[in-house]
Amino acid sequence: MSANPIDRRRVVELLGTAALATAIPVSARAQTAYPTRFVRMIVPFPPGGGTDAIARVVSAKLSAIWGQQMVVENKGGGATSIGTDTVAKADPDGYTVLLQSVPLAVNKFLFATLPFDPVADLAPVSLICDYPNVMAVPMSSPAHSVQEFIAYARANPGKANYASSGHGTSVHLSGELFNKMTGLKLQHIPYRGAGPALNDLIPGRVDVMFNNIGAVLPLIQGGKLRGLAVTTARRTPAAPDLPPIAEAGVPGFDVSSWYAFLAPAKTPPEIIRKMHADTVAALTDPATKQKLEALGVVIRGSSPDELAAFLKAEMDKWGPLIKEAGITGAE
Repeated sequence: MSANPIDRRRVVELLGTAALATAIPVSARAQTAYPTRFVRMIVPFPPGGGTDAIARVVSAKLSAIWGQQMVVENKGGGATSIGTDTVAKADPDGYTVLLQSVPLAVNKFLFATLPFDPVADLAPVSLICDYPNVMAVPMSSPAHSVQEFIAYARANPGKANYASSGHGTSVHLSGELFNKMTGLKLQHIPYRGAGPALNDLIPGRVDVMFNNIGAVLPLIQGGKLRGLAVTTARRTPAAPDLPPIAEAGVPGFDVSSWYAFLAPAKTPPEIIRKMHADTVAALTDPATKQKLEALGVVIRGSSPDELAAFLKAEMDKWGPLIKEAGITGAE
């Protein structure tokens, strides 16, 4: 008995479908379901501080979008190089991403060698946000304004200092730019993260800190620190009463921290595109946006190409200052 013509056509259709599936690269088929398991977000800073707050908010929304957990893993040390190197050497499969900041753009100028290339070994995904810093002093400080602090520092040469969360952070570079633009010589006191630095700033063991707004603003509002100014060129909605340093006595001063997502180089373009699209969706979600803005950040959500251009601009900005000031990562 001959086969039914309809059956023969069905067999041909099935064979054609199987052939087509075989012809589609496995990676392309896999993208339609990405992610199918948990994704690690490496944060190359110690726990605590504004970085962690941003990481937790964004990871929570991406977990909801993906239906898969985004696990935040703090991997500090080496001026963020340890955590960054972990991502640079991870499998480029989309399951390890990096939340980085200013050190990514400046470490190449601070250290003679790095275990990774910040441009060649990482694929930009999206600029998450800008993050103003706040110039804050202990409540016991005689300074109630930027000008009063400058006067205090000039009256105490070789004694006045500033704390930072580590070499090459925006907190450190804010202090160095402040030194350059005021002619002061504040001594840099680096710490392993913002938490330990703040613990010494509050009781007055250090004189000033240009710290991320998310970590320092609650301490100012709680009466534990005195805020003098913000480091950005314009006032920030999160702290409208604090003037920019540029308006308070140091014209032209403008520094902000920032946070961005990056993946290992050679991560498939389809995964990068999905990461970017989902990150932008997370940042524009009203509840997520509200939580982030409450931390004092300015939400961005750039394209990968825009992030690449931004990183180059940051390197061009800070490289000359680091060289002129003779800053090294071995200080």
